[in-house]
Amino acid sequence: MNFVDEVTVQVKAGNGGSGCSSFRRESHVPKGGPDGGDGGKGGDVVFVVDEQLSTLMDLRYRRHLKAENGRSGQGNNRTGRSGKDTVVRVPPGSMVYDLENNELLKDLLVPGETFVVAKGGDGGRGNSRFATSRNRVPRRCDPGFPGVEREIRIELKILADVAVIGYPNVGKSTLIRKVSNATPKVADYPFTTLIPNLGVVYVDGSREFVMADIPGLIDGAAEGEGLGHRFLRHVERCKILLHLVEVEATRNDPLEDFRRINHELEAYSPELARKKQLVALNKTDLLPDKAVVQPLKEEMQRQDRKLYEISGVSGVGVSELMRALAEEIQPEAPPEPDEGWNPLNY
Repeated sequence: MNFVDEVTVQVKAGNGGSGCSSFRRESHVPKGGPDGGDGGKGGDVVFVVDEQLSTLMDLRYRRHLKAENGRSGQGNNRTGRSGKDTVVRVPPGSMVYDLENNELLKDLLVPGETFVVAKGGDGGRGNSRFATSRNRVPRRCDPGFPGVEREIRIELKILADVAVIGYPNVGKSTLIRKVSNATPKVADYPFTTLIPNLGVVYVDGSREFVMADIPGLIDGAAEGEGLGHRFLRHVERCKILLHLVEVEATRNDPLEDFRRINHELEAYSPELARKKQLVALNKTDLLPDKAVVQPLKEEMQRQDRKLYEISGVSGVGVSELMRALAEEIQPEAPPEPDEGWNPLNY
């Protein structure tokens, strides 16, 4: 499995270099003065958002991130070289927490955004900094300041416009494979996806959105059953939920499945449960008896929702559903009214 969405890392910025205590020794200069330089600054540990990444896999085996220490100052007022920064690339949607108090330090969303997670220590002052009219031969110099050291937790919440949710084996992976460039595993035997899959959906050549196939939820997911919290947190950033239901996957009661999944969303986060939902009945070409889905249709009518009937395998109804999602995310601008021909406009 190449998808990693949570890691714990020890970060240590570089220490500042020590200041130098030195005095000039030059020919034809009978009285040399202090000329000790300052120490160099310690390197920072910097996170940079890289939109080419979609997992924290690169940090799974890098449990210690350390920047270079600054060099000590030298005579002739030469400042020590600053330590090199340690730059770490992270995917968009990475949330950096201080492990000691669970404080959110930064939510990294924008590609190219940088965040100094541990700042390097400043260099110490050389003895030339302490020369005064009363103290012309200072021998004092400061040690460098230590760099920041902390243990952090990085949590990834994938960024997508649409999150496809539902019980295992309702056809989420088949649907996202049908409409996008994603290639999740699908087969003619029951199994559940273990990692989220992202795909870009193009609609009518003019609009596009990112769809995420969220691994199947189960009863008790909000309390941590299965991989509950790990899956549900990936839904939080999406704009719209596409709720897939079907007959064969669970108890031949799509209405009950719909209610149970929404109960898990409500238990995990009321805000998540209030997100806009489009409901689609999948595998309609395999329905043994259409009367089985009648209670679900009546419930959708009562809630003033449209129930989209689709087949992820044959593609029936899929185009209409994708256009509806695109319209919710990026509504088409209404055409400008035709005011007719006017010679003043030419």
